[in-house]
Amino acid sequence: MKIVSVDIIDVKNPLQSAVAKWRPIVVRINTDEGVSGFGEVGMAYGVGASAGFGMAKDLARLLIGEDPMRSEYIWDKMQKKTFWGQGGGTVVSAGMSAIDIALWDIKGKVLGVPCYQLFGGKCRDELRTYASQLQFGWGNAEKKEILTTPEQYAKAAEQALADGYDAIKVDVNEIDLEGRAKKRNLYGCFARRDLLVGYERLKAIREAVGDKIDIIVEAHALTDTTSAIEFGNMIEEFRIAAYEEPVMALNPGQLKQVKDGINIPIAAGERVYTRWGFRPFFEDHIIDLIQPDLGTCGGFSEAKKICDMGHIYDTTCQIHVCGGPIMTAAALQLECAIPNFAIHELHRYALLEGNRVTCKYDYLPVNGKYQIPDLPGIGQELTDKSIAESPKETVK
Repeated sequence: MKIVSVDIIDVKNPLQSAVAKWRPIVVRINTDEGVSGFGEVGMAYGVGASAGFGMAKDLARLLIGEDPMRSEYIWDKMQKKTFWGQGGGTVVSAGMSAIDIALWDIKGKVLGVPCYQLFGGKCRDELRTYASQLQFGWGNAEKKEILTTPEQYAKAAEQALADGYDAIKVDVNEIDLEGRAKKRNLYGCFARRDLLVGYERLKAIREAVGDKIDIIVEAHALTDTTSAIEFGNMIEEFRIAAYEEPVMALNPGQLKQVKDGINIPIAAGERVYTRWGFRPFFEDHIIDLIQPDLGTCGGFSEAKKICDMGHIYDTTCQIHVCGGPIMTAAALQLECAIPNFAIHELHRYALLEGNRVTCKYDYLPVNGKYQIPDLPGIGQELTDKSIAESPKETVK
């Protein structure tokens, strides 16, 4: 079996009004035996999807003529034969990730088994799931909201609880009182007045749901070390399950300082790439809940190694998921097969119809639990309609 072509697809969102900047980039690897595999570049949000598209196209040229079953060899080739691969970084690692996931998808299809069987089989039959990013509302899947008042935050948490979730994640500091995102200066010793806004929102959530829900506090690295420690100490009374990305991940020492200054477990990892990137966090015992993103950390080949490394240090794992249905399906395959799994992330955007209709299967949790797809490979593909309507380039 040989790889004969690779399609790089800029997936069209048919309902752009909900999330105008949402751009999943999907790779489809095609073989001479008619088997194709799908993977996703993990840059659907933020700035950089075009770069991810270009990187996947450049890497695709290394694949033509290769045996897709040799995924470890191809991963090593992408890292070492590109010069920039050994430097890592978001764009390079994201392109490698999409290709690696697609190779494992092919492998599962050829062997007629779900990818989880290739990772050692299931450790569990369902995945506990949390409702993620409640600052954008919850419940009405087709309307992205911007929450400002404590009462609105409490209502969103109550809706998640009513939908069967017993865990949520929310960034209570991202949105200011006027509904603007990322506009406030949350740095330094004078940030307390702004941080009190987030404190009041969290207080309202905890009072509304009592002890029925675990709360992960998302910070998106919008705070610096001083204000992150300040806020961590302010919210400890609300029994926070994890404090995610309180500071940027490029300086492990600063995250260690935050961990040492508070009494809340630290979660991080979506902007850390490859096992080399995660190494100092494990060795210095900084992260309690690791969150590698399959679409940026290096794909299945690398994420499995990262999770296994974390297991050595008693670190639990949640695959970071903020992409299209391809990424969701891939995450389910890995998370069910690792012993140190903690919880699965259902991002608010995953509920949007414009996201869900791009793929053949509509996987959503029931009563806060995901079932595991048993189709061969990752168990997900773009629809023919989505492929036909989306901009794409093919490398042959």
